[in-house]
Amino acid sequence: MDEAMWAFGRASGFIALALFTVSVLLGILNRSGRPLLVMPRFSISLLHRNIALLSAVFLGLHVGSLLLDSYAKLRPVDVLVPFLGSFRPFWQGLGTVALDLAAAVIVTALLRRRIGQRAFKAVHWLSYGVWPVALAHAIGNGTDVGSPWFFFIAAASALAVGGALVWRLSATFLETSRAREGNLR
Repeated sequence: MDEAMWAFGRASGFIALALFTVSVLLGILNRSGRPLLVMPRFSISLLHRNIALLSAVFLGLHVGSLLLDSYAKLRPVDVLVPFLGSFRPFWQGLGTVALDLAAAVIVTALLRRRIGQRAFKAVHWLSYGVWPVALAHAIGNGTDVGSPWFFFIAAASALAVGGALVWRLSATFLETSRAREGNLR
């Protein structure tokens, strides 16, 4: 049973990171105001939100399965307070930080209409910090880090998110010049 929980914990963590990567990329694309191939812009927003929620489900499965796994020795306090874990405490702590930040982003996204757009956007900017912290956790704490497939996927994800972030910060990011002018005010 422990081997199954350990394998499930690893797989669900990997899937959560992959889905978070897609969510970050779609979020940046959505903010640009551009369509994705034949998908209308509103569909990108819905896809971004649904993938973000699905990644949160896999993150919950990742943490939950490792709480039940006797090999991981993850305690409930390790899920809430970073850097207290018994196995690679720094890298495990980064996972806790990523989890806490992701929880803040998810809660504010779900309460978006109640807390207002300004508060939502302020917290949602944490997404740019969650992703690299989660990737660092996967590299430092993951047992598959030496595998060529993991290296390839981690490197491709880092290049994709890095490229999207450079585009996000560029002057050509927004779709129309009128939108750029409105964004500068």
